[in-house]
Amino acid sequence: MSSAGTRTDLGRALVIITGASRGFGRAVARRLAGLLQPGSGLLLAARSGDELRAAAAEVTGARAAGGGLTVTCVPVDLSLSSGLDTLLEAVRTHFTGDMDHLLLVNNAGSLGDVSRYMRSFTNMAEVDSYLSFNVSSSLCLTAGVLEACPRRPGLRRSVVNITSLCALKPYSSWALYCTGKAARDMMFRVLAEEEPDLRVLSYSPGPLDTDMFTLARSSTADPDLRKSLSDMSAQGGVLTCDESCTKMMKLLLEDTYVSGSHVDVYDV
Repeated sequence: MSSAGTRTDLGRALVIITGASRGFGRAVARRLAGLLQPGSGLLLAARSGDELRAAAAEVTGARAAGGGLTVTCVPVDLSLSSGLDTLLEAVRTHFTGDMDHLLLVNNAGSLGDVSRYMRSFTNMAEVDSYLSFNVSSSLCLTAGVLEACPRRPGLRRSVVNITSLCALKPYSSWALYCTGKAARDMMFRVLAEEEPDLRVLSYSPGPLDTDMFTLARSSTADPDLRKSLSDMSAQGGVLTCDESCTKMMKLLLEDTYVSGSHVDVYDV
């Protein structure tokens, strides 16, 4: 844990956010823009170039008063090794020797096909494709970023894994999503064990008002779970991305979480 007390900013940092074009990743980009010192860089990665550019414009607008932030869009498909290579090249290009903080936010992910039960997933290529994007790319990206920005005196390095209650609790008809989230949680727990100088956080943002939640509410095969999601939405139990993002920023600034731990939005 940190003993430095609550910070007011995240330093002169290079920040990499995957899945930054919409939803929670886009909210994180906007909020982080106000917490970075001049000379910082923000790399926004996602598949959609148009949505990324719109996200970058929001970030620039939010930052206008402060200035001193370089925002770069990196349109890539992280399910492909070529996409991973492109993003890592951008990291190497934008990471400068006077930066004192590296922050990687592994937010990119997909729900998978929740309209079917596990017994129907007999096609190995389909499962491999899901795990490649949701698990393998996150592992390889994190490893590549740490290699490109190695440990040195005065450099703080932080890695955030956007996780879910589904990493801890099974949900009927969500075999792919639960498996991917559980695998990522364990991956980052191992990273925290191996690299004690890193600050590693698995943050569960809760049920969010996003396209993914709308898809889950309409497509989930299990009738009880589908009803639960619909009731949650109808009763105002779904958080805005900004509400959850505020809690994540609090965790990053206070910096007192146990490295490698899973922290839920409702516990902050």
